[in-house]
Amino acid sequence: MGNAPAFRLSEAIRLIRPKQWIKNAFVFAPVIFAKQLFDAEPFILTVRAFAAFCLTASAVYVINDLADRESDKAHPEKRHRPLAAETLTVSHAIAILLLLLIADIFLATSLPVKFLVILGTYFLMNLAYSMHLRDVFLLDVFVIAAGFMLRVLGGAYAIGVALSSWIVLCSLFISLFLGFAKRRGELVEAKERGTQSKRRVLGVYRVELIDQLLTIAAAGTVISYALYTVAPRTIEVFGTDRLIYTTVFVIYGVFRYLYLIHTSPAVQNPTTAVITDLPILIDGLLWIAACVVIIYFGGDIPGLSG
Repeated sequence: MGNAPAFRLSEAIRLIRPKQWIKNAFVFAPVIFAKQLFDAEPFILTVRAFAAFCLTASAVYVINDLADRESDKAHPEKRHRPLAAETLTVSHAIAILLLLLIADIFLATSLPVKFLVILGTYFLMNLAYSMHLRDVFLLDVFVIAAGFMLRVLGGAYAIGVALSSWIVLCSLFISLFLGFAKRRGELVEAKERGTQSKRRVLGVYRVELIDQLLTIAAAGTVISYALYTVAPRTIEVFGTDRLIYTTVFVIYGVFRYLYLIHTSPAVQNPTTAVITDLPILIDGLLWIAACVVIIYFGGDIPGLSG
């Protein structure tokens, strides 16, 4: 029997998957659209909410890897994960999990009760997903989508603001879009390898069906966002109807991602696709900048307007 591997910080970081934390940026949507981005207290509360979601997500990743460490050893990519590759021991993982949960509780307890309910729901839902729901046709993707909606709601509850129904709906559609894109990528890869995927639910999905679902989700994303920008309440709150112009960035981002779906394996991991595809990255930054300029300055660029 060999010696247990020594604890390595680099492997611990890989275990908690910090690259996936970008998904929690949805928490910032409410503070931006509530015109409180530059107010210290709401911004700090949002950062704390973001950190709480990151710690919670990482805790779920550790639990998932602990449960799947044997099956992951047979997966072409997952076999490189620390527990499957045995570069970290189960004891190491449990210790990391406890630290994550303790830090999470310490960080979140002083946040509003409604936020705690949302965070707890997110945690339990992801545990249910890891244990069973990921193998249920359609529900697997809807659970992923619900996770993004909970992030948006959590951001709103953290700072105590009302949230537009159109923003919630847009979050649902964009997350469904990304979820089905991920499933399509996994299905295509399994077919190209000529092997049966370890994810049982993929045996039910068909590429043709997913393409139709992607079309519906893409249209829903663009339409719900466009309707949000021209909603009477939106125009009243921001004092301008110029937010409609930011829809072009949303349309481009959706179209670019559709292109990647048919040409790149990166869409199996939406996070990787977003942070590695330069056009999408630039488009996202331009969308954020345009929203800030329009929402906070009425569309006039500070220092350049007369």
